[in-house]
Amino acid sequence: MLRKFTTLYRHIIDEERKYPEATGELSDLLADIALACKIISLEVNRAGLIDLMGITGNENVHGEQVKKLDEYAHDTLVRAMEVSGHLCAIASEESENFIPVKEKFMGNRPMSKYIIHFDPLDGSSNIDANISIGTIFSIYKRVSDSGPGTLEDCLQCGTKQVAAGYVIYGSSTIMVYTTGRGVHGFTLDPTVGEFLLFYENIQIPKRSKTYSINEGNYSKWNQELKNYVDDLKSVDSSRRRPYSARYVGSLVADFHRNLLYGGIFMYPGDSKNPNGKLRLLYEANPLAFIIEQAGGRASDGKERILDVVPLDLHQKTPLFIGSEEDVLELERFLSN
Repeated sequence: MLRKFTTLYRHIIDEERKYPEATGELSDLLADIALACKIISLEVNRAGLIDLMGITGNENVHGEQVKKLDEYAHDTLVRAMEVSGHLCAIASEESENFIPVKEKFMGNRPMSKYIIHFDPLDGSSNIDANISIGTIFSIYKRVSDSGPGTLEDCLQCGTKQVAAGYVIYGSSTIMVYTTGRGVHGFTLDPTVGEFLLFYENIQIPKRSKTYSINEGNYSKWNQELKNYVDDLKSVDSSRRRPYSARYVGSLVADFHRNLLYGGIFMYPGDSKNPNGKLRLLYEANPLAFIIEQAGGRASDGKERILDVVPLDLHQKTPLFIGSEEDVLELERFLSN
């Protein structure tokens, strides 16, 4: 049963009214993101019927095969963001360089003051298997003075985010976002075409009994991480052991489950990929912002994710994220 008949846009506007200095630009931008994701959701749900399954034959900047839906999601978001009039730069995981927004898209405003990072379709390797996938986004205020955005605008620390969120396309389409004042979730009602409030002020449990990691890479981990995972699987009722393993292999799906029920998600560096494989700007930073707003913690094993200074648009990072006490315990193991 629906708890509240509150649409996403109504919720955004109600939050905006709490701050008299707000201009409404961020609210409009979030609404534009939601519209783009509604379109992506529609195509995801009928991909097999309109020849959007499979690969394009191209590789992205990371050397990965580009799925047709990857390309579609990227193009849809870029078009929607360009014409929003609120952005000076766009950075996508699928694009080698950032996209400065042309002045013709900036409307009559003296300065479009935001930049956006997004992973158009996280978990796209699971598309053909019909596993939940998602869109992740992160918004910052520009630091340059005017005109199209610059690389400096895009390479900002995660603490500078003004909004972040994700949309998960699964048995239902859900959008979760934060502007630094709590985390809220909305479910898309396809009968009316609106995101409706379902989760207000989400708080992740401080400790859980669930862990998410690809244990197929166990032989490549350092000994400290092996010790931690082995400890999670030990039998010790006084310490709530053993934990249950839950791993989908789609970051946004694993994260969403843990956000609601508690858990720790781990994507470490290893002997093959010392810096891990997740992208700091497109995946780790926005999810870290969300998890901290929900009372959780995000770390690269040594440092708070949001404090990491980005040096490259496609910088990679290890990621340990989820329930606060679980992440703190993991950090203690890694420091030994």
